Amino acid sequence: MSLSTARSFLSEAGYGEQELDANSALMELDKGLRSGKLGEQCEAVVLFPKLFQKYPFPILINSAFLKLADIFRLGNNFLRLCVLKVTQQSEKHLEKILNVDEFVKRIFSVIHSNDPVARAITLRMLGSMASIIPERKSAHHSIRQSLDSHDNVEVEAAIFAAASFSAQSKDFAAGICNKISEMIQGLDTPVDLKLKLIPTLQHMHHDAGLASSSRQLLQQLLTSYPSTHMVIVSLHTFTQLATLVSHTHPQTDPAVATDLKLLAKKAPHLWSRENTQTLCDCALSIPYNSLKLGMLSVLSALSATIAIKQYFSSTADPSRPTDLVRLAQESCYHSNLAVAAHGVTVLSNIAISCPEKEVLQVEQDTVLGVESLLMMCCQDDSPSTQATLKTALTSLVRLLKGRPHLSQPAVEFLLCQLHGAREPARVLMCHALAAIAMQMPVLGESMLGDLMELYRVAGRSTSDRQQELLVSLATVVFVASQASLSAEVKTVIKQQLEDVANGWTVYRIARQASRMGCHELCSELYQSLRTRVASEHFYFWLNSLKEFSQAEHCLSQLQEGDYSGVLTAIAEALRAYQKGIASLTAASTPLSPLAFQCEFVKLRIAALQALSQLICTCNSLKTSPPPAIAATIALSSGNELQRCGRISTQMKVSMDEFRHLATRYAELYQSSFDADAATLRGLELQQQSCLLISHVVEALILDPQTASFPDYSSQSSEQAQSEYERRLMSVFSHVLEEVESLSRKHPPVSYLHTSCLCDAVIALLKVPLSFQRYFFQKLQSTSIKLALSPSPRSPTEPIPVQNNQQLTLKVEGVVQHGSAPGLFRKIQSVCLNVSSTLQSKSGQDYKIPLDAKANEIERRVEPHNDYFSTQFLLNFSILGTHTVSVETSVVDGSGIEWKTGPKSTMSVKSLEDPYSQQLRHQLQQSQQPLPQPPPQRSVYARFQ
Repeated sequence: MSLSTARSFLSEAGYGEQELDANSALMELDKGLRSGKLGEQCEAVVLFPKLFQKYPFPILINSAFLKLADIFRLGNNFLRLCVLKVTQQSEKHLEKILNVDEFVKRIFSVIHSNDPVARAITLRMLGSMASIIPERKSAHHSIRQSLDSHDNVEVEAAIFAAASFSAQSKDFAAGICNKISEMIQGLDTPVDLKLKLIPTLQHMHHDAGLASSSRQLLQQLLTSYPSTHMVIVSLHTFTQLATLVSHTHPQTDPAVATDLKLLAKKAPHLWSRENTQTLCDCALSIPYNSLKLGMLSVLSALSATIAIKQYFSSTADPSRPTDLVRLAQESCYHSNLAVAAHGVTVLSNIAISCPEKEVLQVEQDTVLGVESLLMMCCQDDSPSTQATLKTALTSLVRLLKGRPHLSQPAVEFLLCQLHGAREPARVLMCHALAAIAMQMPVLGESMLGDLMELYRVAGRSTSDRQQELLVSLATVVFVASQASLSAEVKTVIKQQLEDVANGWTVYRIARQASRMGCHELCSELYQSLRTRVASEHFYFWLNSLKEFSQAEHCLSQLQEGDYSGVLTAIAEALRAYQKGIASLTAASTPLSPLAFQCEFVKLRIAALQALSQLICTCNSLKTSPPPAIAATIALSSGNELQRCGRISTQMKVSMDEFRHLATRYAELYQSSFDADAATLRGLELQQQSCLLISHVVEALILDPQTASFPDYSSQSSEQAQSEYERRLMSVFSHVLEEVESLSRKHPPVSYLHTSCLCDAVIALLKVPLSFQRYFFQKLQSTSIKLALSPSPRSPTEPIPVQNNQQLTLKVEGVVQHGSAPGLFRKIQSVCLNVSSTLQSKSGQDYKIPLDAKANEIERRVEPHNDYFSTQFLLNFSILGTHTVSVETSVVDGSGIEWKTGPKSTMSVKSLEDPYSQQLRHQLQQSQQPLPQPPPQRSVYARFQ
């Protein structure tokens, strides 16, 4: 096999391709390293980061780095440079090297070379390895020696290594600090070298004395070297040192706005009112726009933190506008759009976080500032202007979330500006309109006319901007229509899509329609797209979406009081869902198993079946009423539910089924670690729907005396984040009110009770189901890969262990991320649960203590650089074959546990130890009766 074969091993395996193991890939790369051609050697070296990413376990990484160290020791400088780049790219895997001494020995041997370039590469290599050898004295000595070298390349490499080791080692930082200070202050050190030496001082933070001496040196440099470059580098180093030393306070200086912004984000609690006031005075007095912009960017970052509360809490005269408010009000109308955007951001943050300080005036100023800024930005297509517009709209959305009473005039203004705005500005304004309308239902049907007129004139070309505008406008139309699109609106949308939209745009619009509950339109769009894809998996995916949309459209046509029509609609919906789940299963592949989608649809099918069965149970009161002797049976049995007849037993079964469904929704919630907040809220609402029905059954029929009724009315208006949630919360509140009033007036069970149950079912089904983002798109991807040792020779062969010994099970794992790690939540720790079960016994059944019969151990470990490792001691005292299971779950930063998996299993065969086996054999032999000796025959017996 060639090196190109190894490259294909390390690439992502396609559907149906065989993935080879780590040893095969390492062997192929090793062949490339031992090749006589320099090009093949370099190609093999640069493939190692992919090997580490695909197989990130210590045994392989240790072997691979030792091979790279040999190449570094024996190769030329170009190969050494390649090894250096690989080491820097794989920095988080360095801690998995097991033979650190051998690895460092091979690398360090090059430091004695006569070639200064080789020594420089070695120094950079040592600096890249500083995290695993922070206290290696030989490396410290080599770095100190190389700082005195006459070769600039070697000195620069020594400076890099000194900075790396200073960040890791307190002893090295203390020893090298004086050497760095002498070189910086020395007259024979060139200025460009001083500029490279100064940033090393930011790592002198290990103790107060070291930090104080570094700070004094930096302050001395500011006065001794007033040149621009020297001042900027010194101040930047000063700021970095201040963020790492908790007792250092920010020193306000207009020349370091970027560094001050870093301090504002990392240490806002250190900013006193005097610091913020000094910054305000500086911004008010500076005539230069660039410096004013820098100061306002710092204040913008501060206004979103606790520093803003500290500023206003110590204000002497609350009735007088502060300098910060005055600065923000003036900046809102500045000719520089970036300055105006920061002014709007500061005002909106003040209005949100400090409502007691002139809140009405600040709110009005913020809205007026946003409107003024929008009017200036709408006619400019430049990227900087669009970034400013996005900042202003983000501030507006945050303000309206905290001040809902301002939403209506703001939405009307945005709609007016949409007509004359340029295309990029229209897209951003549509995003803002949709975000505002999701928070508060302010887009009514009266505004649909303006939106549809915009939609008609929007699609005149097939450019990317036009396609994006079509999607954004369609989203606003769906939000405004509240899941009930008229025939005219559907016709306009479909006509525009047929004329200018490409397939991807049609799919995005259909996806938004599914999220907003417009199932009739998205069903038609999915159907038109099925034959326009190049893969059968995509065809089945679109076909399943079409079937799901048709099923939900059947349910949206329900009428109140039409109990017979409910069963027909649910039957049609279930028929479509069964077709859809078959297509969805066909659309899944090993690389994209669609596990969440399949489980979500299965739960929806189970919920519809349970609701159908509940309505049939309610109808059974008419077809099979309680017998005439029901009251007598209830008195004789002491069970009042017998008075209701057989419907009580059926209702008990329905209640248990809905509670089981709620449990399954909770399990799906716990397994969706990568889901966005809206998707998780949708699962919560489905779970609450099931719990609501079970509660209503219990409160109306099974146990009306002890039923309690939670209040959803206050939550529905204040906490709802979408129209779907608002409608469901309204249904919850209405159903509970009806049930509470009925349970107090009439004893169970009557036609009023069954009618109330059927009405509750219809009310829930009439709310169009929202297919949230995670059903279509996974923005965050997190998975865990486990490795268990000892590992069997073959997957079917058990691991032998003697019953008087304990098995040490080592569990190693790697956390693997997608393109946006930690977008919604991050892994704080990994919870490992190890359990064993006996599969088959062998030998006699000895009496074993109960605590020795099973293993059940749970342990939490915190990943470091996405790697974790721990060990378990397992006892297998019972002879036979055992199955060991390792289940993995994760705990996020909030302490919530998520059942993400994976689950790994292995077989262990418990064997009897030789000594016990020998004793048992001796015992068995001693218990057997001795054989009788044969009778002795005399000589005369032969003649008898």
